[in-house]
Amino acid sequence: MTPEDRILLRDLFSVAVSAADPETALRAHLPSRPRGRTIVIGAGKGVAQLARAFERLWDAPVEGVVVTRYGYGVPCERIRVVEAAHPVPDLAGLEASRLLFQAVEGLTQDDLVVALVCGGGSALLPCPPGRLTLEDEVALNRALLSSGAPISVMNAIRKQVSGIKGGRLAAACHPAKVVSLVVSDVPGDDPAQVASGPTIPDATDRAHARAMVDAWRIRIPPKVADWLADDQGLAPFWRDHVFAGHEVHVIASARLSLEAAAIHAQAESIPAVILSDAIEGEARDVARVHAAIAREVALRDRPFTRPVLILSGGETTVTLRGNGKGGRNTEFLLALAIAADGVPFTAIAGDTDGIDGSEDNAGAFADGQSAARLRALGLDPVATLSANDAWAAFDRLGDLFVPGPTGTNVNDFRAILIR
Repeated sequence: MTPEDRILLRDLFSVAVSAADPETALRAHLPSRPRGRTIVIGAGKGVAQLARAFERLWDAPVEGVVVTRYGYGVPCERIRVVEAAHPVPDLAGLEASRLLFQAVEGLTQDDLVVALVCGGGSALLPCPPGRLTLEDEVALNRALLSSGAPISVMNAIRKQVSGIKGGRLAAACHPAKVVSLVVSDVPGDDPAQVASGPTIPDATDRAHARAMVDAWRIRIPPKVADWLADDQGLAPFWRDHVFAGHEVHVIASARLSLEAAAIHAQAESIPAVILSDAIEGEARDVARVHAAIAREVALRDRPFTRPVLILSGGETTVTLRGNGKGGRNTEFLLALAIAADGVPFTAIAGDTDGIDGSEDNAGAFADGQSAARLRALGLDPVATLSANDAWAAFDRLGDLFVPGPTGTNVNDFRAILIR
């Protein structure tokens, strides 16, 4: 991998992230000023930056509270920013859910609630319903994260085991109007899926959640299974009168970020193609498909001719089989390096929020020699992948990508360059 290619790939990531800049995204979607109060609520890994941008743009009194991941907070003047754990919920998240409900108590039809919602909000807003406890919700979250199920399946289940998700927070705002401004990190940009839709109900029900548990063979805790088998605390349906007059706007998404990266590449005289902004599936399986395309291009100039930049987004998943370190983007890259061993490509894959998995990297860089370099260091790439230890592999290679928290989140960014 040449230094020039690494710089180009890093710049493409930066361009994609900049396209989801909070202030730019919010500016075109500001609601009309209400006669009464303006309350801002929200959750997600980039919500503090959204709240700060909203304060700058809103020329009227505003108050409220938002919750973000530990270390992701930024100072706001009028909106309170609290931090909690991600991806496994904790007591701070439980308190944050209480604060959000407290913020919307006693509102009138003259008041406006602006909900800032972005990826990561599901874990940041634990609110166990009925007799369930935080420990039950933590156990459910661990089971979902290790299941390999797509985000849409995980969120369908989470909505039915919560006192805040699935539109319940918006229902608590009645009779105030709620305007949800959503930064999408889900394939297809369904706003009801982002952060499990605390202010946006959808059409899924408890029977659907039970069917997803069975279809994906998710080992949920017995107490959670009992809750799903009952009809207590059902999520409100989208036709409920409490949602009348509410507005929902997707203000940033993977599609817009990928298109910005493609334009940047073309300005550098490199044709770019976008495979999709909504790719789901096991990270290593998605990698093998990308590797097959890269090999076909390198060997036969089809379906694209060289030079070409192949872009894709979406959210892959990882079924945990080993005890290694890693995330879905490093796992994708290690599988890509194995499947495209010897193919002349360079690639980057990273989470646009700046963190892939539980370490401090957004992802990593890889090329057609990554697998060979690992073998030269005494590491078996296949065994390392089997152990879900992709982070360790790229750490040894010196190819981790560590931009730090970005302040936004429009899911995974993948770019494969073939000269």
